[in-house]
Amino acid sequence: MMNIRNLVAAAIALVASASAPLLSQAVPAPAQAQAMLQARPELSAQVRQQIMTSGMTPDQIRARLRAEGYPESFLDDYLGAASGAARPVTDDVITAISRLGITNTDDAALMRTMLRTGGGRDSLRTQRRDLPSRVADDVVSTVPNDSSAYELFGLETFRNASSEFLPTMDGQPDPSYRLGPGDELVLILTGEVELAHELQVTREGFIVVPRVGQVNVANLTMAEVENLLFARMGRSYAGLRRGADAPIKMSVNVSRLRAIQVYVTGEVERPASYRISSLATAMTALYAAGGPTLSGSLRNVTVRRGGAEIGTLDVYDYLLRGDNSRDVRLQNGDIIFVATHGPRVRVQGEVLRPATYELRADESLANVIAHAGGLRPTAYGGRARITRIVPADEAPQPGRERQVIAVTASGGVFPTLPMAAGDEVTVFPVANRVRNRVTVTGHVWNAGSQGLRPGMRLSDAIRAAGGPRPDVYLGQVSITRLRADSTRVALRSMLRDSTGAAVDDIVLQEDDEITVYSLTEFRAPRFVAIGGSVRKSGQYPWREGMTLRDLVLAAGGLREGAYLTEAEVARLATDRSNRATATTMRVPLDSSYLGDYAPGQPYSAPPGAAGGAYRSAPEVTLQPYDNVLVMEQPDWVLPRSVVLTGEVRFPGRYTLVTKDERLSDVLRRAGGLTNEAAVDAAYFARSVALTSFQADSAFRADSALKDLQDLPVQRSRVGLDLARALRQGRSSDNLVLFDDDSLHVPVLRSTIEIRGAVNAPTTITAQDGARLEFYLRAAGGTSQVGDERRAYVIQPNGQIQSTRRFFWIVKAEPRPRPGASVVVPTRSTENRANERVALVAVIAQTIASLATVYAILR
Repeated sequence: MMNIRNLVAAAIALVASASAPLLSQAVPAPAQAQAMLQARPELSAQVRQQIMTSGMTPDQIRARLRAEGYPESFLDDYLGAASGAARPVTDDVITAISRLGITNTDDAALMRTMLRTGGGRDSLRTQRRDLPSRVADDVVSTVPNDSSAYELFGLETFRNASSEFLPTMDGQPDPSYRLGPGDELVLILTGEVELAHELQVTREGFIVVPRVGQVNVANLTMAEVENLLFARMGRSYAGLRRGADAPIKMSVNVSRLRAIQVYVTGEVERPASYRISSLATAMTALYAAGGPTLSGSLRNVTVRRGGAEIGTLDVYDYLLRGDNSRDVRLQNGDIIFVATHGPRVRVQGEVLRPATYELRADESLANVIAHAGGLRPTAYGGRARITRIVPADEAPQPGRERQVIAVTASGGVFPTLPMAAGDEVTVFPVANRVRNRVTVTGHVWNAGSQGLRPGMRLSDAIRAAGGPRPDVYLGQVSITRLRADSTRVALRSMLRDSTGAAVDDIVLQEDDEITVYSLTEFRAPRFVAIGGSVRKSGQYPWREGMTLRDLVLAAGGLREGAYLTEAEVARLATDRSNRATATTMRVPLDSSYLGDYAPGQPYSAPPGAAGGAYRSAPEVTLQPYDNVLVMEQPDWVLPRSVVLTGEVRFPGRYTLVTKDERLSDVLRRAGGLTNEAAVDAAYFARSVALTSFQADSAFRADSALKDLQDLPVQRSRVGLDLARALRQGRSSDNLVLFDDDSLHVPVLRSTIEIRGAVNAPTTITAQDGARLEFYLRAAGGTSQVGDERRAYVIQPNGQIQSTRRFFWIVKAEPRPRPGASVVVPTRSTENRANERVALVAVIAQTIASLATVYAILR
């Protein structure tokens, strides 16, 4: 018995432990619920609206939550009007409102989709934005598929999530609103009696008023309820009556609207039942269902109540005229039915709103043009075209099912021509050609088109264009005239003066084109050039009376070191009989061309320039195409310097004192080398100016005279024997130094680095007299891809040495010195193949030679 009891207890414990996670997952604790509500902000407004339209009071919702096992406060953030930021929604919130019957299965599934995809702004309609709104198979089409005429007019209203037709739950209804179960009233008395009562309409259709009792209000309008309450409460409150001077005044309003359930069926995107506000209309329900499908009608939305049709909604009344007079106020249980669409007509061309429109049976071509917004100003109001598909039973014979109907308007108004399903209406534009005009172009102040007046002449058109500009060319004015066959004929005239008066004042005709010329157009551009010791070499526009001083100022002035005695001017040759292209002459310069001095100031001449007081050279007038060269003072250079680093007694940057100062001279000034200096490993570098090809740039012709200092430079190592340079003053290693040369003397090293395609790259101690092969063996030999035949040595002073071969057997290997590097390059596939071919050729040649020797000896 005890065993059975223990077994039952264990089973209960097992079931409890297994079901505990499920219960905790389905019914979250208050702390978990609060955390869930802070997870996502997208769907809060939708949940609040679903709860408000459910018809349940907050107390009823809390009671239902308690009955379902949820905390009573689980949905408190969604009860009542929104205040502050909207609270986010989680999947548990959607499950809760589904279990309470607040939302249906379709809406819950759609909200979960929005929750997973992060979609939606504040409306379920956001998920419907990708629904099609273009039709291509209902109308015979001659327009391209990307035309706006394919848009089905009105359908985009329901695809746009930013448009909301859902009324608020706390809105004030009009006096014709009929009360029903679920509505809440607020009754206020002021004056001698001050009180306020909240009165809810019960399911039986009555309200209970203190001191009055039960009052039946179901299906009564607000106006009727107000009259009824005045009559009933007047018995309890003697001073209650209407009028501004009444001792007691009464007001009754709706404080909360009930929710009703309606059914949307037919050709809609989401046919279902919907709980919406009691203020809702047929348009509200249609929008809640996502609008019609492509097959649905926008002109025939019927509302049925109790088995009878009580109204029809035409969405075009809303969209085209803003008229909602035929929009039916819904009641609980109403059915909104969307039928299949009626005849559709496509309108394109010169209308304000090209689209595809649905028509009623009584609408004509004039109605279609009105739906499209009317004609544009560019429309040709007298003609339109209708492309029509003729029904098979009406076609005169096979192959004539399509036809074109030409329509002529009277005074821009089209006739009331009946339309057929599938018609395509095209409204044509006016002609592009502009009539009754002439055009004046060229050298006038206000070029362009102008109206042609009767008897208008050439001079009239030129004056109407503002007249000619001062440098007008008087020799000819060109007129091109349009013929009847669309070809043009050239006419010409001349101008008497710059006022625009024509010598032959031609009478103008429609579409004449007049061209007035400028003298500047016929002049080649005139320029002068300057180069040499100026700041901005190049070409400059020539101006009459321009002097050499003007050109120097335009070039930014002279550079330091300019030769201030004379300059050279190259001028076009006047006599070209001996194939001469230019003549040169020397013109005077002086210190007045320097920008640092003003007239009358004492002048101290720079080295190489004429000294003395300020003097002024005569002005030199330039001619077009003169080329000026400002020379530089002979032997004038800026101070140059070199850098000594490493094992030098006094390293630093040293200024060169002469143009031919050598390396040993500067080292002597620097105190010589230290005892630890590795003379064999000295590193000497020099800046080398690149050519235009090396720099990957092309220099223009006007900059060809610039100094080499304007060229790009790079640093290159120069291999030299520093010991011999110091020992023999006139040796080639004792270099004459240039600006920015540098010498680095490292400390003594006793190692040799072995790198590249070897089996074990390493650094070892230098062995006196050892050859290249010794160091390759010390690194484990060359690798499989190493090219031993091309191995080389970089000696400490930068010299590169490789193995020299005599014939194909004898070789002379270099001897690396301390501080050197041994490098083995990688052998490419092509090199390997070439080596095999060369080896075979050598062997074959050797065998042939031996065979020849053997034959001779025999």
